[in-house]
Amino acid sequence: MAFLETRLSLKVQQKQVLTPGLVQMVSLLTLNKLELTEMIQQELVQNPVLEEGTEIVESPQELSEAELKQDASEPAATDAIDAVDANNANDAAEFDDSDRQYADVSDREVTVEHTVDTVPVEAEAPDDPYADLDLQSFDNYLNDGASRPRETEIFEKPSFENFLAKAQTLTDHLEWQLGLATMDEPVRNACHSIIGNLNEDGYLLAVDENGREVLINLEEIAESGEHQLEDVQKALEVVHRFDPPGVAARDLRECLMIQLTILEEDDTIPFEIVRDHLHKVQNKQFKEIAKAIGQSLEIVMEAVEIVKALDPRPGQKYNRTQPRLIEPDVFIVKSSGEYGVVTNEDEVPQLRLSPTYRHMLERDSINKDVKNYVKDCFKSAVQLLKNIEQRKHIIVKVCEAIIRRQTDFLDRGIDQLKPMMIKDVAEEVGVHPSTVSRAVANKFAHTPQGVFELRYFFSEAVNGPMGDGTSLLIVKRKVKKYIETEDPRSPLTDEKLALMLKDEGICVTRRSITKYREDLKIPSTHQRRVRS
Repeated sequence: MAFLETRLSLKVQQKQVLTPGLVQMVSLLTLNKLELTEMIQQELVQNPVLEEGTEIVESPQELSEAELKQDASEPAATDAIDAVDANNANDAAEFDDSDRQYADVSDREVTVEHTVDTVPVEAEAPDDPYADLDLQSFDNYLNDGASRPRETEIFEKPSFENFLAKAQTLTDHLEWQLGLATMDEPVRNACHSIIGNLNEDGYLLAVDENGREVLINLEEIAESGEHQLEDVQKALEVVHRFDPPGVAARDLRECLMIQLTILEEDDTIPFEIVRDHLHKVQNKQFKEIAKAIGQSLEIVMEAVEIVKALDPRPGQKYNRTQPRLIEPDVFIVKSSGEYGVVTNEDEVPQLRLSPTYRHMLERDSINKDVKNYVKDCFKSAVQLLKNIEQRKHIIVKVCEAIIRRQTDFLDRGIDQLKPMMIKDVAEEVGVHPSTVSRAVANKFAHTPQGVFELRYFFSEAVNGPMGDGTSLLIVKRKVKKYIETEDPRSPLTDEKLALMLKDEGICVTRRSITKYREDLKIPSTHQRRVRS
């Protein structure tokens, strides 16, 4: 019988450990301009050594190369990040030569020297209390502005958020109408329950565990809200009369019928078509509808136009997605016939190291704990400045690689977009593909053709006359263009679309065309056909 016992054992293990500086570098690389600005503002609050400069601070790359030469014993941040990515992908344990070359000092980037060594505080000379901090490398960040008068009074301005209006949601709009209506209290409580169970389109539907929308029974609302079933039924009739018309419907047919009833069209041909032949309208079987209701095709078409004018998603009027605020992270501009990359640093705080805390370290009477705290703050601040410069350098390198591959797109437009993979750009830049993926995440570039997300330039290739030379985005655009110009009475089939692309030298299968059409949310041939 085996017994548990304590034993000592030795084993050799190799693993990658992320330092706080590398973790910060990874997180900084994924931030866009707005997120970076917010992150810097938080660091300004948390780290007293950091200050926001009153004028643009020259980058550390302007300093002498001898002062800023990186310690050979410490791997560059990009190398370590790429090594972690390679280790997670079960790549080789050793760094790739291209990754090491990428971290070498170049004309475009000079990495800031590691400024804090491991000399203990007790070993410091009394006449040099901050000997272990190489602050000489950061003279540009230490300008105390002695020649400029300092403001002695700070006026607190009201937050700009106080001037922003909050968009009214569907729930707010319905609750406002409910507050103006007169009814019994049990019915009012049931109305609250119904309004709370509406989806974004204004329907009385819920989402099951599989992500599908399912009908909510009135019995379930009564049971969950402890209402009487009769009160819930009365409450549903009340909400049906609210604006927007068609709200609280349980399916499309009921939604359209409610709108026609409010328009006093409940005893007309459009109401009959919606009630009995809505599926035929969706399939454009207008002749069958005319035959079923005993009316001419012209009358049916007029009624269908009335139905088309109704709103199938009444709740979207108040549940619109707020526009996304976008600021380009880089500008791709053409100068002297060549494209270049300019980083957008407007409104990004320019950081410098506080001269006040620097002078504090010179005092002999300073408390030891305070001195250690200030040194830790200096170390954290220097690491942040270095990571911000490294982030800028990586993004510029990636954008320059994009320019070299997408020059035709920048000159002539989207139809000249070429296929490009992240791994190809990573090999050209000399980093791991996941580093490129982080560098282009949620970032936008202002180009002569408009503002595009950096990920937009990366797309797969399909077979063309010269091999894999046509971007998948271009193929989808061609499919959409063919369908927009087709004859509605004889729409193009997926097989016909594949043949038309083949005539242009783009070889794709019918199943691929079907997939592209579904991605573009374009109905099938049968659903697009207009029957006369």
